[in-house]
Amino acid sequence: MPTPKLAITGLTKRYGSFAALAPTDLQVAQGEFLTLLGPSGSGKTTLLSLIAGLSVPDGGQLLINGQDVTYGAPYERDIGMVFQNYALFPHMTIAENIAFPLKMRKVDGATAAKRAAQALELVRLPHVATRFPRELSGGQQQRIALARCLVYQPSIVLMDEPLGALDKKLRDQMQLEIKRIHRETGTTVVYVTHDQEEAMTMSDRICLMNAGRIEQLGTPSDLYFRPRTLFVADFLGESNLFAGTVTGVSGMDVEVALADGGTRAKAVAHGPIAPGAKVRVMVRPQNVTVGNGEGVLRGTVLDSMITGSLTKLYVTAPAAGDEPVVLSYPTSAAASRHAIGSQVHLGWAGGDAVAVPEQA
Repeated sequence: MPTPKLAITGLTKRYGSFAALAPTDLQVAQGEFLTLLGPSGSGKTTLLSLIAGLSVPDGGQLLINGQDVTYGAPYERDIGMVFQNYALFPHMTIAENIAFPLKMRKVDGATAAKRAAQALELVRLPHVATRFPRELSGGQQQRIALARCLVYQPSIVLMDEPLGALDKKLRDQMQLEIKRIHRETGTTVVYVTHDQEEAMTMSDRICLMNAGRIEQLGTPSDLYFRPRTLFVADFLGESNLFAGTVTGVSGMDVEVALADGGTRAKAVAHGPIAPGAKVRVMVRPQNVTVGNGEGVLRGTVLDSMITGSLTKLYVTAPAAGDEPVVLSYPTSAAASRHAIGSQVHLGWAGGDAVAVPEQA
């Protein structure tokens, strides 16, 4: 097997009595785009800081290119960092900003200028070489910060909420740019964000963190369609969660008696679940339909909302408890279809429902 670009074993970090990072194992392959995702306080920034050498771990081991850098200084790690605030030097031109890391590494001026020009071509901003940072937009400055990071060809690029200061339109554009640059360079990227959509859009794999631990590690599709814990099911994307008790198990297929006392639903379990276990049945809004199907519920239309290309329908149902069931489907098919207060039957295919343990 090829040596992982980054290999973490049992890495921990405490601040007094607070465990910011529980013992953590993680490997990142050459050329992979891995996102550390989670809410504030989940440990994602702590882990990135330990990878960068900006914090010292309390235990464990961290290897980059097979070399032990657990307690090494940042400059010993062959990493690059891109921050939310760009960190460009205001008194330098764009070309000088990009060439600065090469200058610090004693690269001769002609070579540094050539590589800076190549980096500007990579981020599609060759025409701004002689400008100053204040003359560029936020999106352009972020691309320059990325070019400055890539110009010295680090083994790993660490990106800490790099798009957090941009508006949504610019964020979407920059997501495409970063993905393109990643494809063209094959650079290994560890990316931190709290934005679920950003993580789903950009990542080869997502490391979803909660309370200093990895909740689940996998592809965006794995986490979205096959959550293994209640936190993952609830955090990543919109979901309907129905409480119930497992009444039957056949391989990965389970039958659940929902909490309303009368509804039985079929679902798929992606981990060991025994009869009698308390679970939540998760169904994504786009997989709930109006009409007959497996796990049919009776409900009352509470409201409908056009969000653009999609319309959301909110339905109260005894099996859902206090939270309304959410359905989403194309606006053209959904607009004005169900009157508020009308009675409906809701259903879903058993393969679209996931049984998640109440306690992981």
